[in-house]
Amino acid sequence: MIPSTFEYVVPGSLAEATAFLAAHPDDAKILAGGHSLIPLMKLRLAAPAYLVDISNLPGLRGIQQSGSTLEIGAMTTHFDIESSRVVQEVLPILSDTAKIIGDVQVRNRGTIGGSLAHADPAADYPAPILALNAEIVVVGPSGQRTIKATDFFVDLLTTALQTGEVISSIRVPIPPSGSGANYQKFPHPASRYAIAGVAAVVRLNDDGTVASAAIGVTGAGTKAIRASAAEALLVGKKLDDSALAAAGAAAAEAIDPVGDIHASEEYRRHLVREFTARALKAAAAQAS
Repeated sequence: MIPSTFEYVVPGSLAEATAFLAAHPDDAKILAGGHSLIPLMKLRLAAPAYLVDISNLPGLRGIQQSGSTLEIGAMTTHFDIESSRVVQEVLPILSDTAKIIGDVQVRNRGTIGGSLAHADPAADYPAPILALNAEIVVVGPSGQRTIKATDFFVDLLTTALQTGEVISSIRVPIPPSGSGANYQKFPHPASRYAIAGVAAVVRLNDDGTVASAAIGVTGAGTKAIRASAAEALLVGKKLDDSALAAAGAAAAEAIDPVGDIHASEEYRRHLVREFTARALKAAAAQAS
C-alpha cells in the first residue's frame, strides 16, 4: 500500500501546469483532491513519475451564476457544492448529488473536476452533468476549448481530454421555469459509489405533458450515457405509470451493463429501469 517513487511538482500557474503535462504526456498525472488517484497509486495500479499539484492554483475554485448559467470551478469540492446556497436555489439536483458522494472526508477533499476527469463509471456527477446538458471548459497548450458533456465521456476511465489539457470549470445551464430535476442511485454499501444511478430533468407544458426530458445514467456500464431513446418516448405525453415504465425499459435497453461481484448485468438493467422511473417521477413533481 505504498506508492512507487514520484516527483512532486507545484506549478505557479495553470499555463505552467498544462505545459508540464504536455511535456510529460506518459508519466505525469494531475493531483486535485486525490481521492481517485492516490488509492490507485497506493495499489500501484498507477505509477506516475510526476504528480502535478493544481490544488492551490488561483481561479479554479468557486461557484458563480451568470444569467441562466452556473459556472463551477474544477477545484470546487463536493462539500462546497453540497452547501452552496446558490446551487441549492437554482440547481438543487447538484447539491443533492454531492450530499450522497462517499463520506464527509471524501466530500471535503474530492473535487468535481477531478471526479469528471477520472471518469469512473460508477461516479455520481456524470449522470446529472449529462442530463443538464453541461459543458466542460478545459485549458491546454493550445488554449481554451469547451466540450459538451455528451462528448466528454469516451470509455472506461477515458475522456475527451487531450494531452496537456486540464478542466478549468463546468458550465451548467439552469433549467427554465416549469422544470424539475432529480438524481436517484443504488449505492454500494461501503464505498457509496453508484451500482446504478439515474438523473432526470423534465420540463412540463401547462397541460402537464412533457415538453422535454433528459436522462443520464451512471454506474451500470463502462461509461455514463444519455438515454436519448427513453427521452424521446416521453415528449408530448403525461408521466403516468405507463409512460414511466416505457421510459425505464428504454433506458435499461440503452446501457451496455457490466456484471461483477456487486451486481449482475440483469440486475443492473433492473436498477436502471426502476431508478429511471423514480427519478422522472420526482423531477416531474418538482416541475408541476
